[in-house]
Amino acid sequence: MLMAILGASEIRAQEPSTPKTESSVAVDSSISAKQSAALPKEEHRFWDKKNAWLFAGVGASRALDYSSTLNLRRRGDNEILLTNDLVDNHAAFAVVEAAGTAVSIGASYLFHRSGHHKLERWTSIVHIGLSTSGAVRNYCLKTAHPTTSP
Repeated sequence: MLMAILGASEIRAQEPSTPKTESSVAVDSSISAKQSAALPKEEHRFWDKKNAWLFAGVGASRALDYSSTLNLRRRGDNEILLTNDLVDNHAAFAVVEAAGTAVSIGASYLFHRSGHHKLERWTSIVHIGLSTSGAVRNYCLKTAHPTTSP
């Protein structure tokens, strides 16, 4: 993910592969107003309605992950990705979850600025899917019962 973010400014997948020359400008100017209106508009504002919903979904899925992980710890199981001390400190764990949401929005912004609008949207979609599936997994795990010695 980090490599994709760092390389996003150098790679322009959504631009035409041939650079514009004077002859192509002449061809572009000959396009009628009706045809230019029919061309898809790739630019959009970063905080448009679709991104707002996607970012809200990322926040909601992180909140679900937060509650499912705390439920997991209350049932006596161990967190595998973070230390149990961090998860047991509720304020610190809430900051980690909020930071995960902020990083996702930041990555989307970097993709938006570099012109990768599909990757901008897919960052949030993948994040929602992964954190929601992790939360569902946490809720589906069986309760850990302490072993008792006879």
